[in-house]
Amino acid sequence: MKIAILGAGGWGTAIGIVLAGKDLEVYLAPRRREFANNLLRNRENRDYLPGVPLPNNLIIAGDYAEAVLAAQVVIFATPSKAIRETALLLKGVIAPTALVVSLAKGLEKGTFMRNSEILGQVLDNPHRVVALSGPNHAEEVARGVPSATVAASIDLNSAKMAQDLFMTPSFRVYSNPDIIGVEIAGALKNIIALAAGICDGLGYGDNTKAALMTRGLTEIARLGLTQGADSLTFAGLAGVGDLIATCTSKHSRNWRTGYALGRGQTLESILRVSGVVVEGVNATTVASSLASALQVEMPITNALKKVIDGTISPVDAVKSLMVRAKTHETEEVAAPRNWFSQ
Repeated sequence: MKIAILGAGGWGTAIGIVLAGKDLEVYLAPRRREFANNLLRNRENRDYLPGVPLPNNLIIAGDYAEAVLAAQVVIFATPSKAIRETALLLKGVIAPTALVVSLAKGLEKGTFMRNSEILGQVLDNPHRVVALSGPNHAEEVARGVPSATVAASIDLNSAKMAQDLFMTPSFRVYSNPDIIGVEIAGALKNIIALAAGICDGLGYGDNTKAALMTRGLTEIARLGLTQGADSLTFAGLAGVGDLIATCTSKHSRNWRTGYALGRGQTLESILRVSGVVVEGVNATTVASSLASALQVEMPITNALKKVIDGTISPVDAVKSLMVRAKTHETEEVAAPRNWFSQ
């Protein structure tokens, strides 16, 4: 079986290491040939996954087309904003029977489409598309730290194929037919991670972060349910599991970006210095627009968008959330139960 991984960031590289450890024929394809040459020379991804040697049997491809030619599995590890462009570029090269796996977490600006929807549309085979998502820091997965994730697809057989492919003694994979919920949770948890970083940067405590994460999960589920997601997904690995990992770990680039914002740095300077894609920034803008179009209440997301736009300070954003009109914790309950009427 030939497996192609498109994109050699930290997560794509980590997955390449996992699969190469199963003695599979794995091609890791960076976007730039110069970067491919660096990987070949150093046998280490010093930019995104320093300190982790690449297995000798992990093949470094010179370009995407070389990697996907005759591949039975094609893994998209590019940033979300590059999913459509990459799929269009390779539409005539990727085999129509190939299993296509999305590792990125985000929503497309303008269309509000999830990554699996984009891949299914462009490649014209949605039943072969799988989303892999969960509380998975590349730094830990690459080093064999026990981790778990979810393989989701509208076709459960495809999800189970991915489950078999990625499962190792240190990387446990669960299948799930709710690809909507899995992808919505994966994209929107980055928003809450940005906000969590801001709270930590401002010097707030555990109470603040616990409240933020809990109410953030409510927002994620609220939007997801309007898209047809299963509520149970948000209580699983792709939901609360990924939310915990991303909001509490310094491995998270979304948390780090939020922390810097809370410490008074500008978003432009943070992104310029880091040089990495922070998925939560685009996800905040897209989710806020989608929530507005659907009339879904997402106060944390909307407040964070104002911070990103520079129209409100992080401190004032927190204040605006704290002084909102009082409401019932489960707003969707029309009439709270009267416990004293029994």
